[in-house]
Amino acid sequence: MPLPETMNYIQISQPGGPEVLQLTEGPVPQPAAHEVLVRVHAAGINRPDVIQRTGKYPMKPGMSPVPGLEVAGEVVAVGTEVSDFQPGDRVCGLTNGGGYAEYCVLPASQTLAIPTGVDMVHAAAIPETFFTVWANLFEIGQAQAGARVLVHGGTSGIGTTALMLCQALGIQAFATAGSTGKCEQIRQLGAQPINYREADFSTVIAEQTSGKGVDVILDIMGGSYFEGNLAALARRGRLVIIGFLGSSTVKDFNLMALADKQAVVTGSMMRSRTREEKAEIAKALLANVWPLLAKGQCLPMIDRVFPLADAAGAHRRMEEGEHVGKIVLQVI
Repeated sequence: MPLPETMNYIQISQPGGPEVLQLTEGPVPQPAAHEVLVRVHAAGINRPDVIQRTGKYPMKPGMSPVPGLEVAGEVVAVGTEVSDFQPGDRVCGLTNGGGYAEYCVLPASQTLAIPTGVDMVHAAAIPETFFTVWANLFEIGQAQAGARVLVHGGTSGIGTTALMLCQALGIQAFATAGSTGKCEQIRQLGAQPINYREADFSTVIAEQTSGKGVDVILDIMGGSYFEGNLAALARRGRLVIIGFLGSSTVKDFNLMALADKQAVVTGSMMRSRTREEKAEIAKALLANVWPLLAKGQCLPMIDRVFPLADAAGAHRRMEEGEHVGKIVLQVI
């Protein structure tokens, strides 16, 4: 069938609250030489989308102003230099923006065939979190079987993904959350929960590890957790910062504590990585994670599904902070 000339998509009419997300009509994008065009069936919601909506997320050259960092759907056209995919393929992938739409272009190197048996909604919830967790927890953080890991925000999309992979790969995990219900969800994922409203996480870690600490911390809070994170780290441990929900700055910190532990403090943002870097992560996921997904293991936890026209409702749900797992937009 010939492609339509126009499509529905979500526009950020101006920086602001969820109400600025407006369903509108515009041209269907065309794939460049190394891209595929996907008819989107579902798109994942991620925290950077919310930050972009408020006007506080830096846009790099070549990125679409349409929000949406991950999609699942069907390939309907390919660029002249693409040989790995063809129209009709069921795929999911990491976008450079543009996911909240009926059609979206993806770099072919960031596109992956959907594992057998995985539906479109679950597939749409895979790319952003799995790319992020694999790159930060397993590549930068060097987590491996037998290690101890602490994940902040254990019931978020990132958190649930990290905990499922830790359980599958033989890694002891701890995770923070702010309610009894969320702590129970963490326990069901095979990790030890820490209710940060009732206890200091670094104290709990010290008690549970006989003072040794954890080998890797995956942190979404930033500056507000920095001292506690360093206290919870094992000697030569690695703190990987991927979010700044608490603060993006640290003030008056004694660096001798860092040097004494020989700790490594680092971080990254997926959006600032090059296409080549993202391609390498995709290859690692195919080799290490796709076999698990094909067996029905580590599938994303879906909190709630919203229609594309109610992207504002999906953002409200995320900002309420009550979700467990991923929020997804259903497009088809």
